[in-house]
Amino acid sequence: MSERRTITPPDIVEVDTPLIFLAGPIQGAPDWQSKAATIIHDSEPSIVVASPRKEYASGTFVYEKQVDWETYYLRQAGKSGVVAFWLANQITPTPERAYAQTSRFELAEWKMRHQYERVSLAVGIESGFGNERYIRRRFSQDNPDILIHTTLEALCHQAIAQATT
Repeated sequence: MSERRTITPPDIVEVDTPLIFLAGPIQGAPDWQSKAATIIHDSEPSIVVASPRKEYASGTFVYEKQVDWETYYLRQAGKSGVVAFWLANQITPTPERAYAQTSRFELAEWKMRHQYERVSLAVGIESGFGNERYIRRRFSQDNPDILIHTTLEALCHQAIAQATT
């Protein structure tokens, strides 16, 4: 495959090449997913990127379809690819919800899946991300094999290496 492929919600399509799921905050976060997809595709165009970030036309967002899409591709990446978490700092207030609340839940789930099922997981945390110290400590205790990256570029290159081996 020479074309760059980024899959976004809500459509589910079969993927038969390496897949990297971009996990991490969307609401209140910068669009780090587009930058990550570019980094990945510039280095390895054959990798399919699953990015949950999508701008929906007014009235077209369906929560259940978004969650089902994310669950499907997280599981696909867990089976035959890499789940790559980037914990970006918040740039826009989200007063109606805790920042990165879904990402934190998913990170804990995939931390445990890596620990017990050996799924391929890559993690990066932007300096200043809330509770960074705790997340780093827990990974050092339970998953010392996972290097926590400090730049999006380093995270993407780690995910590429894991997806292509």
